[in-house]
Amino acid sequence: MGARTPGQDHRVLGVATHARDACLCEVPYELRLAFRYLYTGRKNNVLLAILGVVLGVAALTTVLAVTTGFQNQFRDKVLGVNAHVIATSAEGTFPEYREVMRVAKLDPEVVAVQPFIFTEMLASGGNGKISGVGIKGVDPSLVRGVLDLDRYMEAGSVDSLNDRGPLPPIIVGKELASKLSVWVGSAVTVVVPLSNIDLKTGRATAPRSYQFRVTGIFYSGFAEYDRHLMYTSLRAAQALVGHGDEVMGVEMKVANVMRADKVATHLQHELGPPYSVEDWNTLNANLFDALKIQKFVLVIILTLIIIVATVNLVSSLTMMVTDKTREIAMLKSMGSTSSSIARVFVCVGVSIGAIGTVVGVGLGLAFCYLMNSHGLSLDPRVYLIDHLPVEVRYREVALVAGITLAVSLGATLLPSRTASALTPVEGLRYD
Repeated sequence: MGARTPGQDHRVLGVATHARDACLCEVPYELRLAFRYLYTGRKNNVLLAILGVVLGVAALTTVLAVTTGFQNQFRDKVLGVNAHVIATSAEGTFPEYREVMRVAKLDPEVVAVQPFIFTEMLASGGNGKISGVGIKGVDPSLVRGVLDLDRYMEAGSVDSLNDRGPLPPIIVGKELASKLSVWVGSAVTVVVPLSNIDLKTGRATAPRSYQFRVTGIFYSGFAEYDRHLMYTSLRAAQALVGHGDEVMGVEMKVANVMRADKVATHLQHELGPPYSVEDWNTLNANLFDALKIQKFVLVIILTLIIIVATVNLVSSLTMMVTDKTREIAMLKSMGSTSSSIARVFVCVGVSIGAIGTVVGVGLGLAFCYLMNSHGLSLDPRVYLIDHLPVEVRYREVALVAGITLAVSLGATLLPSRTASALTPVEGLRYD
């Protein structure tokens, strides 16, 4: 190593002397010395170490906000046009749905209940195109209590399902309406598939078809629903499927959506076979499980990026220990302990990690704010939703900060141990 100037040695001796006289210093001398090393060390190495942490933290903060936004957007979209809890029967349709509704209302956590019918049909509009659709029959007087369909209406209203006229009313998803070239007031023809086959004789006749009048158009922003879903009155849906006064299920809204599984379990116990009661999370398990796995994998990958960034931190601290070998020897010769020397470099490494964490979190939150402000558009045919959702959860931000500081602390262990193992003779033998 190169020789130190008398002025440098004098400053080191001054720090050491000041360290020994602890009563004259309110801040621990290890911390004061760590800040001095951080400020006077090799600037490029320190800045690169900080930059690596900043980029990793910013990326992890932003990705967590986006994946959380996706999870909540999908949940809100699903719950906007679907119920929290659904009771169905193994027999398909059942006439005793009023009794099921009565039992459901006994649960204090159930806010509203309605019967429904859901069936898949073929529909055609003014341009002659045919599309497979899902038609849901709901009770016009009860639907508002269970579904949030009102907030998605772009034309017409949910009240139009009460209309009495020559044609029964129907509400159509915006993308489906565009595909069929229909609007409010247009007629839609619904064809019942396989209704032209007599199972006993095997003969085929003309399939049954029904006409509906479009009285509303909704847009949920969730392409799966906007392209396929229609709503009509329960009476019209019963006539469509031809099962009389029967329904396919009873759906409920609960006070706390996160306790829907508990409500479903309780009602399953009360109703028993042949009924099956499921909550919204179970009904959409594949979608939400995929989102959870995606979020978990992204967190692991970006945490690995932060760990890789700490390689620069280890390198910087190792070079700093090498540069400060003479000073470490002088401090030890004046009474500093090995643990005290180790704490100096632990403070340096944690300070680099803390600076990178603070700046990285700030940069990540700034990215989230900009993305929210500009409302980045997405292709709903690919991503199922029409804009990039960003939702910051501060406990997740705190988790990112905690992980980064823990990794930074771990990165200081080897260099600080190396520094603490130096002996005065080993450092002072160099001129």
